[in-house]
Amino acid sequence: MTENRQILKSRDDNRPVVLVKATESGDAAKPFVLADGCESSWLKQGVSVGSSDLRPRIEPWLTALCQSEHLSLLLGSGLTHAVHRLATGDALPGMAIADFGEYNDQINAEANRSAQAAERARGNLEDQIRAVNELLRGLEILGLSNVESKTAADTLRTKLSESLAIFADSILQGEQGIVAADVAKREQSFNYLVSFLMSFASRTGTRDRLNLFTTNYDRLIEAGAEAAGMHLLDRFIGTLAPVFRSSRLDLDLHYNPPGIRGEPRYLEGVARFTKLHGSLDWVNRERNIRRLGVPFGASTMKPYLEATGAEADSGMQLMIYPNAAKDRETSAYPYVELFRDFAAATCRPNHTLVAFGYSFGDEHINRVIEDMLTIPSTHLVVISYCDPLDRIIKTYERLGRHAQISLLVGDHVGEFQTLVDHYLPKPAIDRTTFRMAELLKARWGTNQGDSEKNADAEVVLEEN
Repeated sequence: MTENRQILKSRDDNRPVVLVKATESGDAAKPFVLADGCESSWLKQGVSVGSSDLRPRIEPWLTALCQSEHLSLLLGSGLTHAVHRLATGDALPGMAIADFGEYNDQINAEANRSAQAAERARGNLEDQIRAVNELLRGLEILGLSNVESKTAADTLRTKLSESLAIFADSILQGEQGIVAADVAKREQSFNYLVSFLMSFASRTGTRDRLNLFTTNYDRLIEAGAEAAGMHLLDRFIGTLAPVFRSSRLDLDLHYNPPGIRGEPRYLEGVARFTKLHGSLDWVNRERNIRRLGVPFGASTMKPYLEATGAEADSGMQLMIYPNAAKDRETSAYPYVELFRDFAAATCRPNHTLVAFGYSFGDEHINRVIEDMLTIPSTHLVVISYCDPLDRIIKTYERLGRHAQISLLVGDHVGEFQTLVDHYLPKPAIDRTTFRMAELLKARWGTNQGDSEKNADAEVVLEEN
């Protein structure tokens, strides 16, 4: 468990450094001390530290990692929870357990079994939907020669469709909470979201684009990108009702600097975007995956589903994982394409993957990360507000490649506002910082009599 603990591993730490709240600290700005029995090369027992002490260890390290040749950002539900709480002061609405009638007990038993296999206490609606899909397929096969099984399959399919529609509306409730929040708080939450996204998306012109992945169904990232003026490149082509394309072209945005000849340069503020589990506004219609123009924070999906020709209370066409259709070919599409993008982006040399708000509960994602770490020049950064099931620490121990993993876990180092204010890199101003450091070094380096300035210049260069 990580309550009241900060787990930090960066730079040359051989093992995670555990910080706890100081029982007797006269300085509120330095509330943490090294935990009993924990050793550190940069912190002594009994010495109190705060964000001003931790920043020199964290921020330069993250800045260097974020300027790797290839960079990916994996965002889990922790981002939505953080922004929603910042805007509203309340927790994000949870997913209610559905009632599937005759087979409800069996479905719940299987949902709980699969949840416990993933080291969760009990099943949720996603686990139920997964179990229902498997049961439904079995009843459909039996229904080919059995009238009772066919009737049971029809009833279960209706309940699944209704549950998916309710599920979609529950996702919208989280968006509605942000939209309906106090204007000042909503603006503050989006300002933090913009700063968070741009800390990773502001890549130098010689670096590959940021690859942005998420397991979330909501459109918070898309809304934040719009507020930031970011352009997201995904697999959808079109304007009115964009269509998902398997043959993803290597599209990008470039510009020609005035008065400069040569190859075009990357346009700033562009990222490649992939929603690994589908999205609230994706529908399967006429053998195509289309994206609907559902406004952020809409009250219901009904009018937008009706526009596609579907029934108003139907959720079967929504491409929300694990909403699998009948045959395996359809159930694997488009998710197989999305995970291919994830594997292709992460499993390559000189790559850094930053995971924020992801609890390592999806084995299909964890396997790709494990394969990535077999490449020695890759690095994994895990940032999380908490680790209630110790899943992050267990994954860290199981992976074994500790030198390739950095950790920021805790309600301070992994807290959204604190992270943006103190620890995330500010790439947008890094060029200016680097140039200033080089200029200071050049000026002070010519003055052989001023040893203190030379030493200070070296410190500036080292920290940046």
